[in-house]
Amino acid sequence: MVQRNKLKGEIVMYLKELREKIIAAFENYEPSNHFERKKWDYKKGEGGGEMAVLRGNLFEKAAVNWSGVGGDQFPMADAGGAFFATGVSLITHMFNPHAPTVHFNIRYIETEEKSWFGGGYDLTPMGFPYEEDTLHFHQTAKNALDPFGEEIYPAFSQNAKEYFYIHHRQKERGVGGIFFDHYHTGNFERDFALWKRVGDTFLETILPIYDRRILTPFTPEQKEKQLETRAHYVEFNLLYDRGTKFGFLSGGNPEAILCSMPPVAKW
Repeated sequence: MVQRNKLKGEIVMYLKELREKIIAAFENYEPSNHFERKKWDYKKGEGGGEMAVLRGNLFEKAAVNWSGVGGDQFPMADAGGAFFATGVSLITHMFNPHAPTVHFNIRYIETEEKSWFGGGYDLTPMGFPYEEDTLHFHQTAKNALDPFGEEIYPAFSQNAKEYFYIHHRQKERGVGGIFFDHYHTGNFERDFALWKRVGDTFLETILPIYDRRILTPFTPEQKEKQLETRAHYVEFNLLYDRGTKFGFLSGGNPEAILCSMPPVAKW
């Protein structure tokens, strides 16, 4: 396994601690339900991961997963040779149609030649967007990134617009957010700090929105609209998402990779 970065242990510890914080925050909404955890081993190399899935009354399905894997051959075209990849990824699919889906991921990857950070968070209303929610989500992201340079948020936001685009439907998956990959400026400490800032502010982006929306009354027709919009989410994740592709090509755990799928969708 690649052993280039002396801070690898600190990176993994940060990810695991952040994951526990997010799990605890989500469980606060579900006092009678808890995340079910399931560990898995990486069959094609070293390491593995842990799934944590909640099926509750407000969170119809939420998954908050961690993985840390390494092997002899990086599975994508970005680089060759041995690699190490670790990250936290999560998805929520809410019971209430007025409460949007949120996706979050931060990851660190290193190969024999280079290392980089990636990740971001984005918001997907399931048929019922609210302008105040969109503004809050983006303003929180901007506030988090501006200390690292006022050019960072516009660039990451544009990345999200381009990345989370459903080409065959000619629309964005949701209302955007931030996205970055292969982030390596040459200043590792600063890059690491920015990456952690994205992780540390994730809950600030979404919890106030859920506080506003999870108890909003809704009709059967609105629930049908939610299920139809979820189908577009499925299409993106299976056709375009790099994380899904990386997971399968690297021999990751299929159950963990497909945690992003909603429990029910309609076409």
